[in-house]
Amino acid sequence: MPQPEPQSYVQTTEASASARYKGWIVAGKVGITLLTLGLLWHSVVADADTAAAWRGLLARTWQGQGRGPVLLALLLMPLNWGLEAWKWWYLARHLEPVSFGRSLRAVLVGLTLGFVTPNRVGDYAGRIMELKSRRLDALGAVFLGRYCQLVATVAAGTVGLLYFLLRFYVAGYPAAQLGLVVLVLLLNALVLLPLYYSELLVAAVRVVRPLRRFSRYVAIMPTYPARLLTTVLLISGLRYAVFCLQFGVLLWAYGVQAPVGPALAAIAGTFLLKSLVPSLNALADVGVRELSATHLFGLLGQPVLPVLSASLSLWVLNIAVPSAIGLVFVLRLKVLGRWQKPVSAPAS
Repeated sequence: MPQPEPQSYVQTTEASASARYKGWIVAGKVGITLLTLGLLWHSVVADADTAAAWRGLLARTWQGQGRGPVLLALLLMPLNWGLEAWKWWYLARHLEPVSFGRSLRAVLVGLTLGFVTPNRVGDYAGRIMELKSRRLDALGAVFLGRYCQLVATVAAGTVGLLYFLLRFYVAGYPAAQLGLVVLVLLLNALVLLPLYYSELLVAAVRVVRPLRRFSRYVAIMPTYPARLLTTVLLISGLRYAVFCLQFGVLLWAYGVQAPVGPALAAIAGTFLLKSLVPSLNALADVGVRELSATHLFGLLGQPVLPVLSASLSLWVLNIAVPSAIGLVFVLRLKVLGRWQKPVSAPAS
């Protein structure tokens, strides 16, 4: 008498688990959709400042004034998130075979879930749930991608803030200026070091008691080769350049007349200050970025309103619109999957 195949029981168990949690999964997707739509309405329509910036953006697009810069910023939006998907494709295929289309879908889902979660932790969930296996290892991969983007932000942002410190705060104090330059160089070296020597980062996580429970998730990081990390870092730098170009052309569209060099320093400083401040959700990022941008451009003698409008428009183009698009993929997301035990870190 033929024996049943070994996988039959496993398949039956997985099917029953899927049926058991199907209702909760559907409810969760609907809840995320409604919450995202509510936050989008609150931020883009109900909020007076953002609504005014959004109307100004549309007016400049349709009336011809600033049409070219606004359309350029809009066209750069898919390039921005396409580069992020390309970066995630490099990181994810180290775990399992994955197409660029799936990587783009994972990025959009993560963006939508991150829109409604503290410190955008939903970005992790969105990306790992698009994988078919090794989802726990993917936590370390997502962190690695975000860390590469942070390296690019810190490298450019510290130089930008250094410009303002040297020009407006310690002008005429050569010793202080030299100390700040050395401090910036050391800071960038310290930020870059854990990327290529991630064994040190894993060891540090294991030493710090509150972080020890995360060590098994970041243990995947030392398995990434240096060449792949360099590629991801270069993509992060290119995406950062797209961000800066978008902000620059929107400032131009709204009539900001700062010189190119100081304006780039202000943009880089704005992005760095925003990244250093934890946020409750994507809406909280808006206030931090606007406060930083208006202060730095104010030092350059630029009026507040055009800078504020450009910064809010940048948020609408790069966060609000893609988050709305990601809702389409959230509703089709397969939540249940394989959650294998994370890999162990290789010996140093």
